[in-house]
Amino acid sequence: MTEAPQTSGTTPAFAPRVFSGIQPSGGLTLGNYLGALKRFVEKQDEGVETIYCLVDLHAITVWQEPAKLRHATREAAAGFLAAGIDPARSILFNQSQVPAHAELAWIFNCVARMGWLSRMTQFKDKAGKNRENASVGLFAYPNLMAADILAYHATHVPVGEDQKQHLELTRDIAIKFNHDYGIEFFPIVEPVIEGAATRVMSLRDGTKKMSKSDPSDMSRINLTDDADAIAQKIRKARTDPDPLPEALDGLSERPEARNLVNIYAALADISPAAVLQDFAGQGFGAFKPALADLAVEKLRPINSEMARLMDDPAEIDRTLGGGAERAEAIARPIVERCFEITGMIRSRG
Repeated sequence: MTEAPQTSGTTPAFAPRVFSGIQPSGGLTLGNYLGALKRFVEKQDEGVETIYCLVDLHAITVWQEPAKLRHATREAAAGFLAAGIDPARSILFNQSQVPAHAELAWIFNCVARMGWLSRMTQFKDKAGKNRENASVGLFAYPNLMAADILAYHATHVPVGEDQKQHLELTRDIAIKFNHDYGIEFFPIVEPVIEGAATRVMSLRDGTKKMSKSDPSDMSRINLTDDADAIAQKIRKARTDPDPLPEALDGLSERPEARNLVNIYAALADISPAAVLQDFAGQGFGAFKPALADLAVEKLRPINSEMARLMDDPAEIDRTLGGGAERAEAIARPIVERCFEITGMIRSRG
């Protein structure tokens, strides 16, 4: 290990800062809205700086058609804005416009251990049996994810349950960097997991996450779906023949029923227990229409605003560009200081 830089010996106080990102590969779903966007919007009112990123560099770990990637990035940005992200109160940008992400990722490539990355379950899932032909980016992208977060000295990251392993890696990288160089430079980020529907499940299989990559469009509600499509998908969602129970433990062995109850709770901003108080003893013939009406009511304004924004891509690009400038202003001094700590000469004017 190289000689550690001189420090004051004090631990810095990191100001609370929230960072999170969504990969722009495919359309946004109800799962993205309830599990992420809705909570992102709420964070704006909590007096904490919020930074939200469309991680287009992550998207190319698997092949993307360039034109489709540009469209998906703009559509995801439109989804953020339509859901209520205010560019005046939050920073919204696409990752590739801020070079600090990729620069810090290389440092973290040299901090993280092969064994750590080899244990990442998402790489195993995405690479499958053809692992030898997977891109190096797919293997190493958790280091880029750590850079996304730590380039801003973010202290909190809203994540779904399936992303906790990546956040634990981010913590490991920060701890190892701080230890190796003898300086408390990176914060040990905390996950934020909350809400009734932090993990929305497929409408066709309540044991699987709602995913934009599922071959069946009936498995998910897209934020671009119109009212008729939303109602039809909920009406045809898989359920069971039993009525809704009075208590939550009655849903423990009923994944499809539990999923729909959780979706209703999250859309209505009430607890799943409160949903059951209103619908206990009723069958899905009564519950599904009520859920469809609620979903249409909540999602129609988002759908309409997304369509308006997509008709004016220049407005979206201006928003992303302005957000990138603000993001760069935060990340650049942090990454430059990181280079100094690791022994890199910084002598440009």
